[in-house]
Amino acid sequence: MGNYIAGAVPAVVVLPAQRSTLKHFKGECGCCGGGGEPRAKRKKLRGQAAGEKVLRIEGIHCENCKNCVERLLNQPDGAAAKACLNKNIAVVSMSREIGNGELKAAAATAGCKVTGIKLRRKA
Repeated sequence: MGNYIAGAVPAVVVLPAQRSTLKHFKGECGCCGGGGEPRAKRKKLRGQAAGEKVLRIEGIHCENCKNCVERLLNQPDGAAAKACLNKNIAVVSMSREIGNGELKAAAATAGCKVTGIKLRRKA
């Protein structure tokens, strides 16, 4: 009888934890806003791209975080962003020069921290 109880206790603890972890990585948990943040609309630049900046970002934990970061980085006029959850980066295409401070502030609004910005290409 004791063996059954010893085997049942870990199952009662581990299974809910695994389910919670899966919800987290799908962006359905409360830690990142929960409920699934609406996917950011693809934003296209008007005119030709003047350059791209690659932002290394800490704090993108799930699809919900990624969508929030993309949406906020797309807000400045002349910016079109695409975030990558696996690489913890966001690539911002710009039709005009956008200051690093403005990009860092947008990421901070999403609860993330920019740890590096690299100019990828300039026309």
